[in-house]
Amino acid sequence: MVINKAIKWIQFPVSIAPLASFRIIFGAMMLLSTIRFWLKGWITTQYVDPTFHFTFMGFDWVQPLGSVGMHFVFFLIGLSALLIALGWWYRIAIVTFFLLFTYVELIDVTYYLNHYYFISVISFLMIWLPAGRFFSLDIKFNPSLKLTEVPRWCIGAIRLQLGLVYFFAGLAKINPDWLLAAQPMKIWLPTKSHLPIIGSLMYQEWVAYFFSWFGAVYDLFIVFFLLNRKTRLLGYLAVLVFHFATALFFPAIGMFPYIMVLCTLIFFSGDFHLRLLGFFAGPLALVKKRNQSNQPRYQKQLLYLFGCFFIIQLIAPIRCLAYSGPLFWTEEGYRFSWRVMLIEKVGTTTFTIRESETGKTYEVNNAEFLTAQQEKMMSTQPDLILRYAHYLADSYARRGIRQPQVYANVYVTLNGRRSAPFVDHTVDLANQQLSFKHYKWILPFTP
Repeated sequence: MVINKAIKWIQFPVSIAPLASFRIIFGAMMLLSTIRFWLKGWITTQYVDPTFHFTFMGFDWVQPLGSVGMHFVFFLIGLSALLIALGWWYRIAIVTFFLLFTYVELIDVTYYLNHYYFISVISFLMIWLPAGRFFSLDIKFNPSLKLTEVPRWCIGAIRLQLGLVYFFAGLAKINPDWLLAAQPMKIWLPTKSHLPIIGSLMYQEWVAYFFSWFGAVYDLFIVFFLLNRKTRLLGYLAVLVFHFATALFFPAIGMFPYIMVLCTLIFFSGDFHLRLLGFFAGPLALVKKRNQSNQPRYQKQLLYLFGCFFIIQLIAPIRCLAYSGPLFWTEEGYRFSWRVMLIEKVGTTTFTIRESETGKTYEVNNAEFLTAQQEKMMSTQPDLILRYAHYLADSYARRGIRQPQVYANVYVTLNGRRSAPFVDHTVDLANQQLSFKHYKWILPFTP
């Protein structure tokens, strides 16, 4: 009985306007982000200049296409984003965007960011949603495609994904460093002391604690405020304050705060989005009457697909529980879990190549093989250290070193603690296998 009521509830027809608004916002923000990425020269510095890329496990076959190829890929990403916003050839555009954007993100782990993962996840969901069937050029050229209503789950899927991002980000903040020691806020905030008016406050301890606790409470409860009509405006005000403050204090995260500010509008009612679209439509009439063909084809199969998808989204953030050792130290199970800006972790890594037969050793100059960004990220993440060690073994073997052994001397500081050894320097990393299991050569964390 309860299940039947739930199924009826998620299939109840609601206005398609929030989905159409979200499509326009998403496409426009992705277009701006792509233009920004191109103008800053990051296509070249991240995907053309490096001689080695840290691919994701199982995706070694994903490689960059050279300067012309990568610039063409980003051109297609920008073009597909524009078509998504316009709602022109929507299905082709969103599939193209998802495949190309995800391809780019799979090239190198060291460029992984939670909001890049978020974009891939959202664009995957949008492939299956009829977001192009209202307020779009597809409808202008083929009015028979028009829908005014969709099942509630079509809007709910996007809301649920946004809710998971916030909620798991909040759960991740319930840890002693964040709540009891206000770390890493005590490290980050003083670097913003140059800001006018509020700069002098950045050294105050209570300010660090305020930012830490406000961030945790915000992430944990903001979705509940946005879902409730009575608290929605207050909740959205908190969204504005939180994300604009994030953009001000941490500009390195780029467009993400603005993307979240605009994407969160999907929690507003269909009438709100009809008025919003009507403002841009001018005299264009936005029909509110019901459309009897509002049930997507293969709805049952789509619900099964989305059910499996969200089960994965629930499991991925907690998979770290399967590993031993402190998560912030080992980072095993850290990615794809919405742990956003939680730690300040810096490492220094020296690799030594030893020739098995002669015992002769060679110290590696990391700058010869890696960019500064790659070296920075590699120096604190065990799987990247191991992948680089394998690459070094292959590189030195090609240089004539027979059966090269690779040893790493790594020191890491976590959230302001004293630097501590991270990797067992007596272990030949060239003989260690990449896997999803715990790496026993990671040294224990010393608080």
